Amino acid sequence: MARQDQANDQFSLTSFLYGGNADYIDALYAAYEDDPSSVDPEWRDFFAALKDDAGDVRKNAKGASWAKPSWPLQANGELVSALDGNWGIVEKHIEKKVQHKAVMNGVALSDADVHQATRDSVRAIMMIRAYRMRGHLHANLDPLGIAKPLEDYNELSPENYGFTAADFDRPIFLDNVLGLEFGTIRQMLDILTRTYCSTLGVEFMHISDPEEKAWIQARIEGTDKEISFTAAGKRAILQKLVEAEGFEQFIDVKYKGTKRFGLDGAEALIPALEQIVKRGGQLGMKEIVLGMAHRGRLNVLSQVMAKPHRAIFHEFKGGSAAPDEVEGSGDVKYHLGASSDREFDGNKVHLSLTANPSHLEIVDPVVMGKARAKQDSLFGRSREEIVPLEERAKVLPLLLHGDAAFAGQGVIAEILGLSGLRGHRVAGTLHFIINNQIGFTTNPRFSRSSPYPSDVAKMIEAPIFHVNGDDPEAVVHATKVAIEFRMKFHKPVVVDMFCYRRFGHNEGDEPAFTQPIMYSNIRSHKTTVQIYADRLIAEGHLTQAEFDKMKADWRAHLEQEFEVGQHYKPNKADWLDG
Repeated sequence: MARQDQANDQFSLTSFLYGGNADYIDALYAAYEDDPSSVDPEWRDFFAALKDDAGDVRKNAKGASWAKPSWPLQANGELVSALDGNWGIVEKHIEKKVQHKAVMNGVALSDADVHQATRDSVRAIMMIRAYRMRGHLHANLDPLGIAKPLEDYNELSPENYGFTAADFDRPIFLDNVLGLEFGTIRQMLDILTRTYCSTLGVEFMHISDPEEKAWIQARIEGTDKEISFTAAGKRAILQKLVEAEGFEQFIDVKYKGTKRFGLDGAEALIPALEQIVKRGGQLGMKEIVLGMAHRGRLNVLSQVMAKPHRAIFHEFKGGSAAPDEVEGSGDVKYHLGASSDREFDGNKVHLSLTANPSHLEIVDPVVMGKARAKQDSLFGRSREEIVPLEERAKVLPLLLHGDAAFAGQGVIAEILGLSGLRGHRVAGTLHFIINNQIGFTTNPRFSRSSPYPSDVAKMIEAPIFHVNGDDPEAVVHATKVAIEFRMKFHKPVVVDMFCYRRFGHNEGDEPAFTQPIMYSNIRSHKTTVQIYADRLIAEGHLTQAEFDKMKADWRAHLEQEFEVGQHYKPNKADWLDG
C-alpha cells in the first residue's frame, strides 16, 4: 500500500505535459486548429502561445507516416465470437433479418418468437462453424482403419448447442448458410457430415482472406455439392486404377525382387493427376512442371507422362535410358525425368517431370525455379517487369511428397516461406502428399509433432484437403477443387491422401518385422481397384465380366510392350527435354 501511495505522489508532481498525455494533447491541438472554440479557454490560451504551423499540428495528430491504417483491428466477427462466446453482434444482425422476413411474408411475430428464432439461428451457425473448424478430425481418412477418427466429445452434436431430438425437423433461419435460407437440423447434419466428416476432410478456417474462405465454403457446401461423377467418369477413374495396379503387378512378376518403389496402395494418385491436367487445361493452364521422389515414379512416368512402357522395361533389363552418344550413365530408373504433351477436351498441356536425386524434397526449389523461368519466358518478361499472377498461373509447379518427408525436411518450410514473395512466387504450387502413414520404418508419432504431415502448410494459410485413398472419387474431387482454387487465387494448396504401402519400402524388405499390426491389416485388405470395382458393380455401372476384360486387355498391352522392350533402342534423351 505504501508503494502505491508513493507512486501516486510521484505522479501528482508531474506536469500536464507528461509523456503519457502526448496523443491526447496532439488530438486536442488539432481540434483547436480546426475550431478554437471547441477547446476550453485555458487550452486555447496555451495553444495560441505556441504559434505552430497548423499543417504540422494536424499531421502530428494523425500519427507516424509509416503507421498501418485501421490498425489494430477491432475485435469483431464470427471468429472472435466463436472464441469468446459473445455472439451479440451476429445475434442483432440475424434478429433484424428475422423481423424483416416476417414482415415480407405477412407473419406477425411476438418479441418472444423473434428472440427464439434468433437464438436458434445463432446456435445453428455455431454448430456449422464447429464442423468447418473440427470436422476433419472426425473424418474417415485411414483406409486401414488404424488411425481412428477423433472421439466426438459432443463438440459436433446438436445437443451441445441446445437442440433436442424434438427440434430436428423444425425449420431454422440460416440466411443461405449451407445454401439454405431455412433448414432443419437433420438437413444441416446431412450436409455437414457429408462435406466435412466423410472420406474427405477440409482444413480452411485458418485462412484469413474472407474471399478465399467464402469460395471454399460455396464450392463444397450445399445440397447439390456432393461428390458426383457420371457413369463415364466413374469408368474412366476405374480404368486409370486398373492401369496403375496392373503396371505394378506386371513389374512384380517380370522383375521379382527388383526395387521399383511401387505405388501399391496409393493407386488413386494416377486418376488424381489426370484430373489436374484435365481441369487445369480447361482453366487456361499450359504447362505443368512436376517434381517427386521415387515412390510411384515409374507409374507416373508411364500412366501420366505417357513414357512408353517398352522404354521402362528396357531400363529394367539393364538398358540405357539415353542413346549411346549422350554422355552420362548409371542413374537408377526411378530418378529419371521425362517430357510429353497431354490433351484433354482440345486443351493441350505440356508436362515435364524433373530428374532428381535420392535426397528427398531437394528437387522442390528446382521445380519451382524452373516453373518461374517458364512463366517469365511464356509472358516474355523484361528484366524489371512484373508478370501478372494470372499469367504465371499458366505454368503449374506440381510437387508430390511423402508424408514423413513433407513434415521432416527443412526445405519444405523454406519453399513455403518463399512462395508469396515477389521475387520467388509462382502463382501457387499444388502439393500432393502420398501419405502412406510411415517413413521407411518410422511411425508418424515418432516422426512429427503435429496431427497431420501437412500442418506446416498452415503457416502460409494454404487450404488442405485430407482424403481417403480408398475412395478414388473423393481423391479426384479433392484434387479438382484444389486446382480450381489455385487457378483462381494463385496460392499454394495441399492435398493429403491417406493411403498405405502394400509391399514395404522398396519390395526388398519385410515390413511386418517393424510394423506387424499395420501389415497384418494390409494383407487382409482389398486393393483400391477391387474396392472401387465392387462399388461400381453394386451401383450398376459395371459388370464383373467388364471389369475382368479391362484387366485382361491391360495385361495384354503390357505383354506386348514387354516383348518390344527386349529390342528397344532409345532414340533421344527424352528426360532432358523441358
